[in-house]
Amino acid sequence: MSGKGAPELTVKNCGDLRVAVIAAQWHQQVMDGLVDGALRALTELGIDEPTLLRVPGAFELPVVAKVLAGRGYDAVVALGVVIKGGTPHFDYVCQGVTQGLTQVSVDTGVPVGFGVLTCDTEQQALDRAGLEGSTEDKGHEAVTAAVATAATLRTVSEPWR
Repeated sequence: MSGKGAPELTVKNCGDLRVAVIAAQWHQQVMDGLVDGALRALTELGIDEPTLLRVPGAFELPVVAKVLAGRGYDAVVALGVVIKGGTPHFDYVCQGVTQGLTQVSVDTGVPVGFGVLTCDTEQQALDRAGLEGSTEDKGHEAVTAAVATAATLRTVSEPWR
């Protein structure tokens, strides 16, 4: 979600949803902000016992998301940050993580909140991390989007066969 034009999401009756948050470990200050925002959003939504797992980096997020989606979680939120360097590594990691998380969601039917920052500079990441002085709170936004989608999926009845 972009900071401009983001929807105002209202999510109700979701306290019983099972939600997992997976967070990469690279860029600790940014990740601390993303995790804090995600946990704050879960508390605000009445989800008291989320699962929080840490993985080495963003590239490891999709495999853990897939396992959690297969273990009965109603929503999974992936948090990470990839900052552009001087090699194509940035492009490969961003593409792999984005495609991997999308594939998990589509294949399993479990919403995956995309809280992976793909930034040109560390300052851009800090501005989006939900820290004091940040202009955006992408951890909070990723949780809200995933839980709102899970709540929407609850309203879909099984098709007649």
